[in-house]
Amino acid sequence: MALNFMLSACMNLSGRKIWEEPQNGFCSFNGFMTQVFVIQTDYWVLNIAICTYSILANHKRLYGWLQDHPIVVFLWPWVLSLIWAILGLVLAGYQNIGGFCWFASDRTRLLVNFLPRWTIIFIIIALYLRLTYILLRIQKQLESTEEDTTIILSGHHRTSRNIDLQQKNPQTNSYPHASDSRSVTANAQRSGPTSKLKKVAIRMMMYPILYMLIWTIPTAIRIYQGTSGRSASLSISCVDKACIVVQGLADSIIYGLNERTWNEWMKWIFPRRSRIHS
Repeated sequence: MALNFMLSACMNLSGRKIWEEPQNGFCSFNGFMTQVFVIQTDYWVLNIAICTYSILANHKRLYGWLQDHPIVVFLWPWVLSLIWAILGLVLAGYQNIGGFCWFASDRTRLLVNFLPRWTIIFIIIALYLRLTYILLRIQKQLESTEEDTTIILSGHHRTSRNIDLQQKNPQTNSYPHASDSRSVTANAQRSGPTSKLKKVAIRMMMYPILYMLIWTIPTAIRIYQGTSGRSASLSISCVDKACIVVQGLADSIIYGLNERTWNEWMKWIFPRRSRIHS
């Protein structure tokens, strides 16, 4: 997508304006690639959500089918995107919209791009809300198990206290209570999974929320221009196109930035600091 936008920008800067008649072929190609890359991102987000749901919700049959058919999982976003782009080229065509080529009609963009996109967003929200409910239920089970373990260890502590009274250390004048350390260790071991589950639940809900924020402004502009017949101001149009372009950056942050990649980047940027800590 970035190369596609760079091509259209280079064409305009070189004096060969993409809206001029000699560049109709390039504009059609540019709009076709824009449609392919923009809409395939939506399908990939849905693809990741389905795979995540099948794993965390323990749907063994669905997860097994996805594992046995990796080619289908990889190809279906591209196939659907190519079909939509070909239909758009044949039925509507691509024209210059300012900086790059796409559907010139706001109503066409609403029906072809934004309506399916918001449908996908709401499907993802439903899937992740279901997963959040499952993770919170697992968290409650872990917390109840932790309480039961603490009660058992405290009972063991009271039972062993009488024995410990006979094993008093004459130098420290104290009594060793092994059950105390066991209780602390058990609590520490179980507090780790619960905190990780909370982080996973919060991070999952960030995916659809971020996409909603990115596409709210472009959707509102499409509705306004499609219903009123008026064009938005230049500043709002720039924000509109920036939201479309920034989608790739949002994908890289959401799906690429985690603790492992962050640590690797820190090691690469600050090698001396990583050596000191190691």
